[in-house]
Amino acid sequence: MTGTPIANDIRRLRSERGDMTQQGLADACGVTRQTIIALEAGRYAPSLELAFRIARTFGVGVEEVFRWESK
Repeated sequence: MTGTPIANDIRRLRSERGDMTQQGLADACGVTRQTIIALEAGRYAPSLELAFRIARTFGVGVEEVFRWESK
């Protein structure tokens, strides 16, 4: 865990969706590629709205993308 206790499976989900690019996900969610990079690296916790946007882009529930990992 690097900066936030909210872990995610964004990289895996992008890969499972036919190697969706970070830019493709960013465009679909209305954010920058740098935001996706920070999320995947665990340096940034998404807003609730962004978490829902990402989950909907993948067609899954929020808890299938994000999870709380306590120390």
